[in-house]
Amino acid sequence: MKKLIIALCTITLLGGCGNNIEKKANEKLQIAREYIQQGKYSEAKITIDSIKILYPKAFEARREGLKIVQQAELKEQQHSLIYLDSILQAKQGQFEQIKHKFTFEKDAKYQSIGNYFWPTQTIEKNLHRSYLRFQVDEHGTMIMTSIFCGKSNIHHSHVKVSASDGSFAETPVSKDIYETTDLGEKIEKADYKLREDGNVIGFIYLNRQKNISVSLLGDRNYSFKMKSSDKTALTNIYELSQILSSIEQIKKEIKEANLKIEFITRKMKDNAEKEATSK
Repeated sequence: MKKLIIALCTITLLGGCGNNIEKKANEKLQIAREYIQQGKYSEAKITIDSIKILYPKAFEARREGLKIVQQAELKEQQHSLIYLDSILQAKQGQFEQIKHKFTFEKDAKYQSIGNYFWPTQTIEKNLHRSYLRFQVDEHGTMIMTSIFCGKSNIHHSHVKVSASDGSFAETPVSKDIYETTDLGEKIEKADYKLREDGNVIGFIYLNRQKNISVSLLGDRNYSFKMKSSDKTALTNIYELSQILSSIEQIKKEIKEANLKIEFITRKMKDNAEKEATSK
């Protein structure tokens, strides 16, 4: 009889503990729901995670918590999408305001992506001249081209730029070099992409108010002073590249957000169907 009484008390005690655990876990669920209403999605997910740690046997609350986490993730991506759309519109607005200042070139037969130049640096205005030319494509990829024109080749492969205060920057060896001859004139071109240029583009941009010396380095070296019009071209092309590359990055993030929304929505639907079937 005594053993029976002890057993009954133990069962009652465990039942009471179980009810208490579920109650506390449900309180956490309510807090998480309130966080979602307030737009605090990270806090909601952290609160749900705490249920697994504090109340591992609160199985019903944990199942409900998974639904709340999915709701938080869906709301989070939807909110992110609204923000990204607003930023994209702002960047596209900036581009529309300035694009008329640039010369756009695209051969529909051979090019799927066109390029923007500063008007003073179009090819027809710079024949028989050694200089640095700058361009940016529609996706924001900026390229600096070192161009040499002379009576004999120097076979240059990289570029060094120096400011009047003695500071300098130097490109690595170009991955894209082209040499030709036109009516006896030797023409050499070497391309350097932004962020693969040894920070030469950034160096010129930061020192654009100073005198800058350019050295084309190869079998022989050739140096010249950078014209103010070329520094202006770099400045405007560089700033355009920042806008266009931002637009591309935002479009990529919008695509990723839409894919996540599609995945979460499909997962929520599948879980709802499984739950309905089990009932």
